Amino acid sequence: QVRLVESGGGLVQAGDSLRLACAASGRTFSNYFMGWFRQAPGKERKFVASIRWIGGSTYYGDSVKGRFTISRDNAKNTVYLQMNSLKPEDTAVYYCAATTKRDYSDYVGDFGSWGQGTQVTVSS
Repeated sequence: QVRLVESGGGLVQAGDSLRLACAASGRTFSNYFMGWFRQAPGKERKFVASIRWIGGSTYYGDSVKGRFTISRDNAKNTVYLQMNSLKPEDTAVYYCAATTKRDYSDYVGDFGSWGQGTQVTVSS
């Protein structure tokens, strides 16, 4: 199991930027994907972005393409989510997650390790 700790959330205005970070410790296998999900009140948890530890292949949900960028620092076991041009619709609790699956997945159930979440609120 992997311990995940998110940071960087906050309250911002529409059009602003935030950078989230996820620090991983424990069983950080080299074949893990790291992902970001978000969940608004009363809604299902949805895929935002993911990155492969080796090679750095990235994947994005349709609603954030062109605005968000996921990156990683393998030496520090840390994943980042740069969020630009934020919209009120981006308001949610953002969760970092990890999976031992070798292949890409955007399914919540495939991610076995989760952080505690960090709140992002975007006002109009």
